[in-house]
Amino acid sequence: MALRVHSGAVEPLREGPTPPSAQVVVVGGGVMGLAAADELARAGADVLLLERDRLGRGSSAKPFGGVRGTFSDPGNIALGLRGLERYAALHEAVPGGIGLARVGYLFCARTHGQALAVEASTALQRSMGAEVDVVSPARAAELNPHLDPSALVAASFSPRDGYAEPGRVVAAWAASAAERGARVVEGAEVTGVEVHDDGAGARVTAVRYRAGGPGGPECEVRCEHLVVATGAWSARVGALAGVDLPVEPVRRQIAFADAPGGARGSVGAGGRPLPFTLDLSTTFYVHGSPDGLLLGISDPAQAPGFGRDYDDSWVAAFDAAAAEVAPGLVGLPLRRGWAGLYENTPDHNALIGASREVAGLVYATGFSGHGFLQAPAVGEVVRDLVLGREPLVDVAPFSAERFAPRSAAPLLQEVHII
Repeated sequence: MALRVHSGAVEPLREGPTPPSAQVVVVGGGVMGLAAADELARAGADVLLLERDRLGRGSSAKPFGGVRGTFSDPGNIALGLRGLERYAALHEAVPGGIGLARVGYLFCARTHGQALAVEASTALQRSMGAEVDVVSPARAAELNPHLDPSALVAASFSPRDGYAEPGRVVAAWAASAAERGARVVEGAEVTGVEVHDDGAGARVTAVRYRAGGPGGPECEVRCEHLVVATGAWSARVGALAGVDLPVEPVRRQIAFADAPGGARGSVGAGGRPLPFTLDLSTTFYVHGSPDGLLLGISDPAQAPGFGRDYDDSWVAAFDAAAAEVAPGLVGLPLRRGWAGLYENTPDHNALIGASREVAGLVYATGFSGHGFLQAPAVGEVVRDLVLGREPLVDVAPFSAERFAPRSAAPLLQEVHII
Protein backbone atom coordinates (compact mmCIF):
# COMPACT_ATOMS: atom_id res chain seq x y z
CA MET A 1 0.00 0.00 0.00
CA ALA A 2 1.40 3.41 -0.94
CA LEU A 3 1.00 6.11 1.68
CA ARG A 4 0.56 9.80 2.11
CA VAL A 5 1.68 11.11 5.49
CA HIS A 6 0.76 14.52 6.88
CA SER A 7 0.44 16.11 10.31
CA GLY A 8 1.53 12.87 11.94
CA ALA A 9 -1.23 10.83 10.26
CA VAL A 10 -0.80 8.11 7.66
CA GLU A 11 -3.43 7.46 4.99
CA PRO A 12 -3.54 5.51 1.71
CA LEU A 13 -2.62 7.24 -1.52
CA ARG A 14 -4.91 6.95 -4.50
CA GLU A 15 -4.44 3.59 -6.16
CA GLY A 16 -1.68 3.63 -8.73
CA PRO A 17 1.12 1.42 -10.03
CA THR A 18 4.39 1.17 -8.18
CA PRO A 19 7.03 2.96 -10.25
CA PRO A 20 9.07 0.58 -12.44
CA SER A 21 12.27 2.29 -11.36
CA ALA A 22 13.76 4.52 -8.67
CA GLN A 23 17.17 6.00 -8.17
CA VAL A 24 17.28 4.70 -4.59
CA VAL A 25 15.30 1.91 -2.95
CA VAL A 26 15.36 2.07 0.85
CA VAL A 27 14.30 -1.14 2.59
CA GLY A 28 13.00 -0.65 6.13
CA GLY A 29 10.36 1.75 7.42
CA GLY A 30 11.66 2.34 10.93
CA VAL A 31 13.48 5.43 12.13
CA MET A 32 16.69 4.54 10.28
CA GLY A 33 15.11 3.93 6.88
CA LEU A 34 12.86 6.97 7.17
CA ALA A 35 15.74 9.23 8.24
CA ALA A 36 17.71 8.09 5.17
CA ALA A 37 14.71 8.44 2.85
CA ASP A 38 14.00 11.95 4.13
CA GLU A 39 17.60 13.09 3.71
CA LEU A 40 17.82 11.60 0.22
CA ALA A 41 14.52 13.17 -0.83
CA ARG A 42 15.67 16.54 0.52
CA ALA A 43 18.77 16.18 -1.65
CA GLY A 44 16.58 15.66 -4.72
CA ALA A 45 16.99 11.90 -5.12
CA ASP A 46 14.18 9.73 -6.52
CA VAL A 47 13.37 7.51 -3.51
CA LEU A 48 11.13 4.49 -2.99
CA LEU A 49 10.90 3.10 0.57
CA LEU A 50 9.65 -0.48 1.08
CA GLU A 51 8.36 -1.66 4.47
CA ARG A 52 7.16 -5.24 4.89
CA ASP A 53 4.77 -4.38 7.75
CA ARG A 54 3.65 -0.93 8.92
CA LEU A 55 5.91 2.07 9.41
CA GLY A 56 7.66 1.99 12.78
CA ARG A 57 6.29 -1.42 13.78
CA GLY A 58 9.67 -3.17 14.07
CA SER A 59 12.40 -2.13 16.49
CA SER A 60 11.02 1.44 16.48
CA ALA A 61 7.74 0.29 18.04
CA LYS A 62 8.26 1.62 21.56
CA PRO A 63 7.01 4.67 23.48
CA PHE A 64 10.41 6.09 24.43
CA GLY A 65 13.79 6.09 22.74
CA GLY A 66 16.92 7.30 24.48
CA VAL A 67 18.93 10.12 22.91
CA ARG A 68 22.48 10.72 24.06
CA GLY A 69 25.99 11.67 23.13
CA THR A 70 27.42 9.66 26.04
CA PHE A 71 29.81 7.16 24.45
CA SER A 72 33.51 6.34 24.59
CA ASP A 73 34.14 5.80 20.85
CA PRO A 74 34.70 9.04 18.88
CA GLY A 75 32.47 7.91 16.01
CA ASN A 76 29.62 7.03 18.35
CA ILE A 77 30.02 10.35 20.17
CA ALA A 78 29.90 12.31 16.90
CA LEU A 79 26.80 10.44 15.72
CA GLY A 80 25.11 10.88 19.10
CA LEU A 81 25.84 14.60 19.41
CA ARG A 82 24.62 15.24 15.86
CA GLY A 83 21.52 13.23 16.69
CA LEU A 84 20.85 15.40 19.73
CA GLU A 85 21.21 18.53 17.62
CA ARG A 86 18.86 17.29 14.91
CA TYR A 87 16.25 15.98 17.35
CA ALA A 88 16.15 19.34 19.13
CA ALA A 89 15.49 21.05 15.79
CA LEU A 90 12.84 18.48 14.84
CA HIS A 91 11.12 18.92 18.21
CA GLU A 92 10.79 22.66 17.54
CA ALA A 93 9.72 22.23 13.91
CA VAL A 94 6.97 19.60 14.33
CA PRO A 95 3.59 20.76 15.69
CA GLY A 96 3.26 19.20 19.12
CA GLY A 97 6.93 18.22 19.16
CA ILE A 98 8.41 14.71 19.28
CA GLY A 99 8.17 14.23 23.05
CA LEU A 100 11.78 15.29 23.59
CA ALA A 101 12.59 15.30 27.33
CA ARG A 102 16.09 16.25 28.44
CA VAL A 103 16.08 14.31 31.69
CA GLY A 104 19.80 13.53 31.41
CA TYR A 105 21.77 10.28 31.39
CA LEU A 106 23.44 8.96 34.53
CA PHE A 107 25.94 6.13 33.94
CA CYS A 108 26.93 4.41 37.18
CA ALA A 109 30.40 2.95 37.70
CA ARG A 110 30.75 0.40 40.49
CA THR A 111 34.37 -0.62 40.04
CA HIS A 112 37.56 1.42 39.88
CA GLY A 113 38.17 0.14 36.36
CA GLN A 114 34.76 1.38 35.25
CA ALA A 115 35.37 4.71 36.97
CA LEU A 116 38.63 5.19 35.06
CA ALA A 117 36.90 4.32 31.78
CA VAL A 118 34.07 6.77 32.54
CA GLU A 119 36.58 9.53 33.36
CA ALA A 120 38.37 8.95 30.05
CA SER A 121 35.18 8.88 27.99
CA THR A 122 33.88 11.99 29.75
CA ALA A 123 37.06 13.88 28.88
CA LEU A 124 36.74 12.79 25.24
CA GLN A 125 33.07 13.77 25.09
CA ARG A 126 33.83 17.21 26.53
CA SER A 127 36.61 17.71 23.98
CA MET A 128 34.03 17.05 21.25
CA GLY A 129 31.50 19.56 22.63
CA ALA A 130 29.37 17.46 24.97
CA GLU A 131 28.01 18.76 28.26
CA VAL A 132 28.93 15.99 30.70
CA ASP A 133 30.69 15.65 34.06
CA VAL A 134 31.98 12.96 36.35
CA VAL A 135 29.98 13.13 39.59
CA SER A 136 30.40 11.63 43.03
CA PRO A 137 28.26 8.77 44.38
CA ALA A 138 26.52 11.27 46.69
CA ARG A 139 25.64 13.54 43.76
CA ALA A 140 24.42 10.55 41.74
CA ALA A 141 22.08 9.64 44.61
CA GLU A 142 20.77 13.22 44.68
CA LEU A 143 19.97 13.01 40.98
CA ASN A 144 18.34 9.60 41.46
CA PRO A 145 17.34 9.00 45.10
CA HIS A 146 16.66 5.32 44.40
CA LEU A 147 20.41 4.69 44.11
CA ASP A 148 22.49 3.39 47.01
CA PRO A 149 25.57 5.65 46.93
CA SER A 150 27.63 3.09 48.86
CA ALA A 151 27.38 0.78 45.83
CA LEU A 152 28.98 3.32 43.50
CA VAL A 153 32.54 4.46 42.84
CA ALA A 154 31.61 7.29 40.45
CA ALA A 155 29.11 8.23 37.75
CA SER A 156 28.85 10.47 34.72
CA PHE A 157 25.95 12.84 34.18
CA SER A 158 25.00 14.49 30.87
CA PRO A 159 22.01 16.81 31.43
CA ARG A 160 21.24 17.45 27.73
CA ASP A 161 20.63 13.76 27.00
CA GLY A 162 17.22 12.21 27.48
CA TYR A 163 14.52 10.56 25.42
CA ALA A 164 11.94 11.20 22.69
CA GLU A 165 8.95 9.34 21.26
CA PRO A 166 9.79 7.14 18.24
CA GLY A 167 6.19 7.10 17.01
CA ARG A 168 6.17 10.87 16.61
CA VAL A 169 9.58 10.80 14.94
CA VAL A 170 8.44 8.13 12.47
CA ALA A 171 5.38 10.21 11.54
CA ALA A 172 7.44 13.39 11.18
CA TRP A 173 10.10 11.86 8.93
CA ALA A 174 7.53 9.98 6.84
CA ALA A 175 5.59 13.19 6.31
CA SER A 176 8.69 15.13 5.36
CA ALA A 177 9.93 12.45 2.93
CA ALA A 178 6.53 12.15 1.27
CA GLU A 179 6.19 15.92 0.91
CA ARG A 180 9.52 15.92 -0.93
CA GLY A 181 8.43 13.26 -3.39
CA ALA A 182 9.55 10.01 -1.78
CA ARG A 183 7.15 7.11 -2.25
CA VAL A 184 6.49 4.90 0.77
CA VAL A 185 5.01 1.43 0.34
CA GLU A 186 3.82 -0.68 3.27
CA GLY A 187 3.15 -4.41 3.15
CA ALA A 188 6.07 -4.86 0.74
CA GLU A 189 8.33 -7.75 1.71
CA VAL A 190 11.56 -7.86 -0.27
CA THR A 191 12.02 -11.29 -1.85
CA GLY A 192 15.07 -10.75 -4.05
CA VAL A 193 17.83 -8.40 -5.09
CA GLU A 194 19.12 -8.48 -8.63
CA VAL A 195 22.87 -8.06 -8.85
CA HIS A 196 24.55 -7.78 -12.27
CA ASP A 197 28.24 -8.30 -12.97
CA ASP A 198 29.33 -6.99 -16.35
CA GLY A 199 32.95 -7.89 -15.80
CA ALA A 200 33.75 -4.64 -14.05
CA GLY A 201 32.23 -5.80 -10.77
CA ALA A 202 28.86 -6.64 -9.23
CA ARG A 203 26.22 -3.94 -8.93
CA VAL A 204 22.64 -3.71 -7.64
CA THR A 205 20.19 -3.33 -10.55
CA ALA A 206 16.74 -4.21 -9.16
CA VAL A 207 14.75 -5.18 -6.08
CA ARG A 208 11.86 -7.66 -6.09
CA TYR A 209 9.13 -7.62 -3.46
CA ARG A 210 5.75 -9.13 -2.71
CA ALA A 211 3.05 -6.46 -2.56
CA GLY A 212 0.30 -6.57 0.03
CA GLY A 213 1.71 -9.33 2.22
CA PRO A 214 1.76 -13.14 1.81
CA GLY A 215 0.14 -14.29 -1.41
CA GLY A 216 0.39 -10.86 -3.00
CA PRO A 217 1.75 -10.24 -6.48
CA GLU A 218 5.49 -10.13 -7.13
CA CYS A 219 6.78 -6.70 -8.18
CA GLU A 220 10.13 -5.47 -9.40
CA VAL A 221 11.65 -2.03 -9.30
CA ARG A 222 14.85 -1.16 -11.14
CA CYS A 223 17.29 0.92 -9.11
CA GLU A 224 20.80 2.30 -8.95
CA HIS A 225 21.16 2.12 -5.17
CA LEU A 226 19.79 -0.09 -2.41
CA VAL A 227 19.82 1.01 1.25
CA VAL A 228 19.45 -1.83 3.76
CA ALA A 229 17.97 -0.40 6.96
CA THR A 230 15.99 -3.41 8.15
CA GLY A 231 17.29 -3.69 11.71
CA ALA A 232 17.04 -7.16 13.19
CA TRP A 233 16.06 -8.58 9.78
CA SER A 234 19.12 -7.21 7.96
CA ALA A 235 21.10 -10.46 7.70
CA ARG A 236 18.37 -11.93 5.50
CA VAL A 237 18.06 -8.86 3.27
CA GLY A 238 21.83 -8.58 2.91
CA ALA A 239 22.04 -12.27 1.96
CA LEU A 240 19.61 -11.67 -0.92
CA ALA A 241 22.31 -9.46 -2.44
CA GLY A 242 25.19 -11.71 -1.42
CA VAL A 243 26.37 -9.33 1.32
CA ASP A 244 27.12 -10.58 4.84
CA LEU A 245 25.57 -8.36 7.50
CA PRO A 246 26.19 -10.10 10.86
CA VAL A 247 23.11 -8.94 12.76
CA GLU A 248 21.40 -11.10 15.38
CA PRO A 249 17.96 -10.37 16.86
CA VAL A 250 17.62 -10.46 20.64
CA ARG A 251 14.43 -9.77 22.59
CA ARG A 252 14.50 -6.93 25.11
CA GLN A 253 11.67 -6.42 27.59
CA ILE A 254 10.74 -3.36 29.63
CA ALA A 255 7.80 -2.26 31.76
CA PHE A 256 6.37 0.64 33.70
CA ALA A 257 5.93 0.66 37.47
CA ASP A 258 4.64 3.16 39.99
CA ALA A 259 7.50 4.79 41.87
CA PRO A 260 7.89 3.97 45.57
CA GLY A 261 6.50 6.88 47.49
CA GLY A 262 4.25 7.97 44.64
CA ALA A 263 5.14 11.02 42.57
CA ARG A 264 8.01 11.90 44.91
CA GLY A 265 9.75 8.72 43.77
CA SER A 266 9.91 9.90 40.17
CA VAL A 267 11.90 13.08 40.80
CA GLY A 268 15.46 13.77 41.87
CA ALA A 269 17.57 16.76 42.85
CA GLY A 270 15.78 20.10 42.61
CA GLY A 271 12.55 18.39 41.62
CA ARG A 272 13.87 17.53 38.15
CA PRO A 273 12.72 14.25 36.55
CA LEU A 274 14.77 11.16 37.26
CA PRO A 275 17.58 10.84 34.74
CA PHE A 276 17.95 7.83 32.52
CA THR A 277 20.05 5.82 35.00
CA LEU A 278 22.17 2.88 33.87
CA ASP A 279 24.43 0.51 35.79
CA LEU A 280 27.51 -0.47 33.77
CA SER A 281 28.01 -3.64 35.84
CA THR A 282 24.60 -5.24 35.28
CA THR A 283 22.95 -3.16 32.47
CA PHE A 284 20.08 -2.41 34.87
CA TYR A 285 18.34 0.83 33.90
CA VAL A 286 15.50 3.03 35.09
CA HIS A 287 14.18 6.47 34.26
CA GLY A 288 11.18 8.61 35.07
CA SER A 289 8.41 9.36 32.59
CA PRO A 290 4.88 10.76 32.58
CA ASP A 291 3.68 7.14 32.97
CA GLY A 292 5.86 6.34 35.99
CA LEU A 293 9.18 4.56 36.21
CA LEU A 294 10.41 2.73 33.12
CA LEU A 295 12.45 -0.33 34.07
CA GLY A 296 14.64 -2.64 32.01
CA ILE A 297 17.78 -4.74 31.77
CA SER A 298 19.77 -6.75 29.24
CA ASP A 299 18.74 -10.21 30.42
CA PRO A 300 21.78 -12.50 30.12
CA ALA A 301 19.48 -15.54 29.91
CA GLN A 302 17.66 -14.26 26.81
CA ALA A 303 18.40 -16.45 23.78
CA PRO A 304 18.64 -14.82 20.32
CA GLY A 305 15.53 -14.96 18.16
CA PHE A 306 12.71 -12.99 16.60
CA GLY A 307 10.12 -13.61 19.34
CA ARG A 308 8.46 -10.45 20.61
CA ASP A 309 5.90 -11.84 23.03
CA TYR A 310 6.10 -10.23 26.45
CA ASP A 311 6.56 -12.25 29.63
CA ASP A 312 8.09 -11.70 33.07
CA SER A 313 11.20 -13.83 32.50
CA TRP A 314 13.48 -10.77 32.73
CA VAL A 315 12.20 -9.60 36.13
CA ALA A 316 14.44 -11.89 38.19
CA ALA A 317 17.55 -10.45 36.51
CA PHE A 318 16.26 -6.91 37.05
CA ASP A 319 15.51 -7.51 40.72
CA ALA A 320 18.93 -9.11 41.30
CA ALA A 321 20.63 -6.08 39.75
CA ALA A 322 18.41 -3.60 41.59
CA ALA A 323 19.24 -5.31 44.89
CA GLU A 324 22.87 -4.30 44.34
CA VAL A 325 22.42 -0.68 43.29
CA ALA A 326 18.82 0.45 43.96
CA PRO A 327 17.27 -1.85 46.60
CA GLY A 328 14.03 0.14 46.83
CA LEU A 329 13.14 -0.89 43.28
CA VAL A 330 13.16 -4.62 43.98
CA GLY A 331 9.79 -6.29 43.57
CA LEU A 332 7.84 -3.32 42.22
CA PRO A 333 4.43 -4.28 40.77
CA LEU A 334 4.81 -3.95 37.00
CA ARG A 335 2.26 -2.72 34.48
CA ARG A 336 2.15 -2.17 30.72
CA GLY A 337 5.16 -4.23 29.80
CA TRP A 338 6.23 -4.93 26.23
CA ALA A 339 8.99 -6.58 24.21
CA GLY A 340 11.02 -5.47 21.21
CA LEU A 341 14.13 -6.53 19.32
CA TYR A 342 17.71 -5.39 19.63
CA GLU A 343 19.73 -5.80 16.42
CA ASN A 344 23.07 -6.91 17.80
CA THR A 345 26.42 -7.24 16.06
CA PRO A 346 29.34 -9.23 17.53
CA ASP A 347 30.89 -6.09 19.07
CA HIS A 348 27.53 -4.39 19.78
CA ASN A 349 28.26 -1.46 17.48
CA ALA A 350 26.67 -0.36 14.24
CA LEU A 351 27.21 -1.47 10.66
CA ILE A 352 27.35 1.61 8.43
CA GLY A 353 28.93 1.72 5.01
CA ALA A 354 28.89 1.02 1.30
CA SER A 355 29.42 -2.59 0.31
CA ARG A 356 32.77 -3.42 -1.24
CA GLU A 357 31.36 -6.55 -2.92
CA VAL A 358 28.21 -5.08 -4.46
CA ALA A 359 28.33 -1.53 -5.79
CA GLY A 360 25.27 0.57 -5.06
CA LEU A 361 24.42 -1.23 -1.80
CA VAL A 362 24.60 0.88 1.36
CA TYR A 363 23.78 -0.51 4.81
CA ALA A 364 22.81 1.12 8.10
CA THR A 365 21.94 -1.52 10.64
CA GLY A 366 23.12 -3.51 13.67
CA PHE A 367 22.91 -0.57 16.04
CA SER A 368 22.62 -2.79 19.13
CA GLY A 369 20.35 -0.37 20.97
CA HIS A 370 21.85 2.88 19.62
CA GLY A 371 19.78 3.18 16.43
CA PHE A 372 17.12 5.66 17.50
CA LEU A 373 19.59 8.14 18.97
CA GLN A 374 21.98 7.90 16.01
CA ALA A 375 19.31 7.87 13.28
CA PRO A 376 19.33 11.60 12.40
CA ALA A 377 23.09 11.60 11.85
CA VAL A 378 23.12 8.22 10.09
CA GLY A 379 20.40 9.43 7.73
CA GLU A 380 22.81 12.17 6.66
CA VAL A 381 25.68 9.68 6.37
CA VAL A 382 23.61 7.35 4.18
CA ARG A 383 22.62 10.26 1.95
CA ASP A 384 26.27 11.17 1.47
CA LEU A 385 27.37 7.58 0.81
CA VAL A 386 24.67 7.16 -1.84
CA LEU A 387 25.43 10.50 -3.51
CA GLY A 388 29.21 10.11 -3.38
CA ARG A 389 29.83 12.83 -0.83
CA GLU A 390 32.18 12.87 2.16
CA PRO A 391 30.07 11.99 5.24
CA LEU A 392 30.26 13.91 8.50
CA VAL A 393 31.77 10.86 10.25
CA ASP A 394 34.47 8.48 9.05
CA VAL A 395 32.47 5.27 8.68
CA ALA A 396 35.46 3.00 8.10
CA PRO A 397 35.39 1.72 11.72
CA PHE A 398 31.70 0.81 11.26
CA SER A 399 32.28 -1.22 8.10
CA ALA A 400 30.90 -4.76 8.04
CA GLU A 401 34.32 -5.74 6.74
CA ARG A 402 35.66 -5.71 10.30
CA PHE A 403 33.90 -9.05 10.84
CA ALA A 404 35.12 -10.67 7.63
CA PRO A 405 37.31 -13.78 7.97
CA ARG A 406 41.00 -12.89 8.36
CA SER A 407 40.11 -9.19 8.64
CA ALA A 408 42.79 -7.09 10.33
CA ALA A 409 40.29 -4.32 11.15
CA PRO A 410 39.84 -3.84 14.91
CA LEU A 411 36.48 -4.33 16.56
CA LEU A 412 34.94 -1.29 18.19
CA GLN A 413 35.45 -1.02 21.96
CA GLU A 414 32.54 0.93 23.39
CA VAL A 415 32.17 1.38 27.16
CA HIS A 416 28.65 2.79 27.24
CA ILE A 417 26.72 -0.24 25.97
CA ILE A 418 23.48 -1.39 27.58
